[in-house]
Amino acid sequence: MKRDKHLPLTETVYYILLALIKPAHGYLIMQKVEELSGGQVRMAAGTLYGAIENLLKLGFIQPVASEDGRRKVYAITGMGLNILQSDMERMKHMINAANDQLA
Repeated sequence: MKRDKHLPLTETVYYILLALIKPAHGYLIMQKVEELSGGQVRMAAGTLYGAIENLLKLGFIQPVASEDGRRKVYAITGMGLNILQSDMERMKHMINAANDQLA
C-alpha cells in the first residue's frame, strides 16, 4: 500500500480536521480541539489560522456560508475526510502492532 505524502498528520491538523466534521469558526475550532484532545492540544490563534491557510490550500477544508458575516466558518471536505480516515487507520495499525508485540 502506497502511503500518502500528507501522512502522518500532525496532532494539531488531525484535531482541526476532526473538529470540522461539523462546520465551525476559528474560536469554536480552538475550543473543540482542546476538548477532543482532552486538553492535550491548546492552540494560539496564529497557529490555528496558519493551519487553516495550509488546509485550505490542500483542499482538506473549505469555507462555508455563515449567517454571521463577522466570522469565517469552515468545514472538512471529502478529501479532508479521506486523509483523516487514512491517518486514523494508520494509527490503528500502529496500536495493533504494538499490542501484538507487548502481549
